[in-house]
Amino acid sequence: MSVTQEVWITGIGLVTALGEGIEAQWAGLATPETWRARIDSTSFAPFHIHPVAGLDLDRQIPKKGDQRAMGPLMHYGVYAAGLALADAGIAGDAEALGKVDISVASPGGERDIAADEQIFAAMESANDPGRVLNERLLADLRPTLFLAQLPNLFAGNISIVHGAIGSSRTFMGEEAAGIAALRNGFLRVRAGQSEISLVGGCFNAARADSLLLYGPGGYLLNRPWAPLWNRPPAGMTLGSMGAFLVLEPAALAARRGRRPHARLLSVLADQTDRQPDAASRAAERQLQALPPTEAGGLAILSGASGAGAPTGEERRWLAALTVRRGGLAVRGTAAALGHGMEASFLANLALAASCAERGALFPPLAPEDPLEAEAGAIDRVLVTGWGHHRGEGLALVEAAR
Repeated sequence: MSVTQEVWITGIGLVTALGEGIEAQWAGLATPETWRARIDSTSFAPFHIHPVAGLDLDRQIPKKGDQRAMGPLMHYGVYAAGLALADAGIAGDAEALGKVDISVASPGGERDIAADEQIFAAMESANDPGRVLNERLLADLRPTLFLAQLPNLFAGNISIVHGAIGSSRTFMGEEAAGIAALRNGFLRVRAGQSEISLVGGCFNAARADSLLLYGPGGYLLNRPWAPLWNRPPAGMTLGSMGAFLVLEPAALAARRGRRPHARLLSVLADQTDRQPDAASRAAERQLQALPPTEAGGLAILSGASGAGAPTGEERRWLAALTVRRGGLAVRGTAAALGHGMEASFLANLALAASCAERGALFPPLAPEDPLEAEAGAIDRVLVTGWGHHRGEGLALVEAAR
């Protein structure tokens, strides 16, 4: 017999350019002047990035050897996973951690540019460059640099550092991977196949190799910073982040004495060919598949990346939706956090759960844009995730009052 359980979000772990934890996000989102000051427009000029605020790694990754074995990308994710487990009251509980299933999304392995340059320099002056190359590869490079399938190692490090030893499922594929990781964890908990699911993703924007990938592809903003909804076709500013959620059945959380941040009602995923209006049609199909939602008390957190064509199409769809629903407040969070690829949808869901819990939306990030209207009391938040190239997702969270 099939089982359908109510899914609660009982833990949130979030690190971004605004700091670590939900309170830091709300403080940073309070005014445009605050989050604008966190944008780095010089380190990788002409591109802009949103770097993660400084972390004390010892707080969530206490062993120095573990820290050295990871690069910044994995630091952000493993750190955020620890925050989520602590928030859910699971950290340090061996019995509970033994039941934690992991579902994660991340990019491929990151390069150590300084190490690469040193190895090339040593090879140039060596009598036997091949031998030098092999020796230096073994001595200088972290394990992450060898692996294309980095999410597998990511999940493994979460298990090693935090003791979460249930099953693991790992996803690659930019924004769609983050949506898939969340959907996997949500459906397994809802169906009774997982008691506790730790779902998350990470992204490091401060990578020259990533900027060299997305820049020549015509995706990155390479001129002075501009508001998210008014950027040219090359309009993304990447953001470093780690975002994790703990999902569990309402009954189990209640037995543990935990109250949820919010209820997770639905997670939907799609992938279109991105012909004109294809993503909008997919979003309409997803919207119709969601549980019935009244206009009053609903707000939208958009995962629009800033990439011109899809962001422009999403803005038109959102504008039409707000008219149909009698006026809905929208927030395009990439303006303040940057676009975190695999982690963006998950970061927005974490913020959405916090908004539903507080019954309020943070101030407009683009006060000059009518799409980002002031919001009254809310109890449901719709999260969109339109990938910069492929992948469309929707999720709905509701206050647990």
